[in-house]
Amino acid sequence: MRVSLLASGSKGNSVYVETRETRLLVDAGLSARELTARLNHIGVEAESLDAILVSHEHQDHCRGLGPMARRYSLPVHLHDATRRELPRLGKIDRILPFDSGGCFQIRDVEVNAVPLTHDAAAPVGFTLKTPEGKIGIATDLGIATRLVSDSLRDCRVLVLETNHDEEMLRDGPYPWHLKQRIRSNHGHLSNNTAAALLQDLTWDGLEAVFLAHLSETNNTPELARAAIDTMLCGQNVCQPDVTVGRQAYVSDSFVS
Repeated sequence: MRVSLLASGSKGNSVYVETRETRLLVDAGLSARELTARLNHIGVEAESLDAILVSHEHQDHCRGLGPMARRYSLPVHLHDATRRELPRLGKIDRILPFDSGGCFQIRDVEVNAVPLTHDAAAPVGFTLKTPEGKIGIATDLGIATRLVSDSLRDCRVLVLETNHDEEMLRDGPYPWHLKQRIRSNHGHLSNNTAAALLQDLTWDGLEAVFLAHLSETNNTPELARAAIDTMLCGQNVCQPDVTVGRQAYVSDSFVS
């Protein structure tokens, strides 16, 4: 199993997941050229991908979707409502719609599309059940509902949003309406809210946590890491590796 954050932040997001039989891209928020380069950086040829999963239609998750799918003849799995919000996506030969809350199989990976609360048409996170363990990916969500936390239980690897520090957002340069959007139930998780979610998800099989979608304006890697480390230090159930996702370069991978 391998999990790599190719890019994470307000300007572009993409996660690479590899199992014994399957290679997946979760979101394609960079240009096709940059995504290809970052895959090459970790020794992966884009031609070897099996599919792209799309969480929602915002450009920081879809910028390179059409070019990647066409260039490498990749099937794209996304919600019908998400597809309707991408009128400029262009022709893709294999678009495979899924339902929120639905499950589907890609080779040796069982994918579950977990409904999220965010200001998009049909936003979802994903759990990926593989022969080597379960992976959970949840970014771009205003609150962690009971369904979200229940879906993310028993993961070996978690990718969780730590978008903003609450004080930095409050005191920062964003206009009031944007601050309200970010902290709303359809916005983004703060560091502290993510830590509370993670506390609910700790178990002795959790090995790695990636902190994702950090705001460059309203957060720092140090603050995000401190919030998570403080929570982890207060429990003795597990001590997972914690990696902060970066916008400008590929983060360290979890490999097992």
